[in-house]
Amino acid sequence: MRYLDRLQPLALLVMRLTLGLIMTVHGSQKVFGGLHQFAQTVHAMGIPEWLGYVASFTEFLAGLMLLAGFFTRAAAFAVCIDLIVAIWKVHWHNGLLISGGRIGYEFALSAATIAFALIFFGGGPISLDHALRGGGSGFSKRT
Repeated sequence: MRYLDRLQPLALLVMRLTLGLIMTVHGSQKVFGGLHQFAQTVHAMGIPEWLGYVASFTEFLAGLMLLAGFFTRAAAFAVCIDLIVAIWKVHWHNGLLISGGRIGYEFALSAATIAFALIFFGGGPISLDHALRGGGSGFSKRT
């Protein structure tokens, strides 16, 4: 079991990279391929239109920050809030699972759970956060 404990930095890296990639791709589709349309869709759901712009750039920029492990906790917090709102306003009424062509909230819930964990664990020793704090090589030292 001690061997698995030493691999925890790798687990945090995989979580960060996976969530960062997902959010960057989803955000870039909005930012570069239909920003105004997305903002109008958000407005049609009863949310102020400007929050559609905020959500788009949050997904894109926070995704990039997660990929780099830069301000990981703040980026993960923003992503978690973004996904909770998406579950509440878009997916909740479809139920948990995909059914009849309607997207459930299982995927957004999984991503929000990863973001939630990163809020508390941070980016780990293989991150820009760690390097900027003078953390060394990126791997934890043996004690």
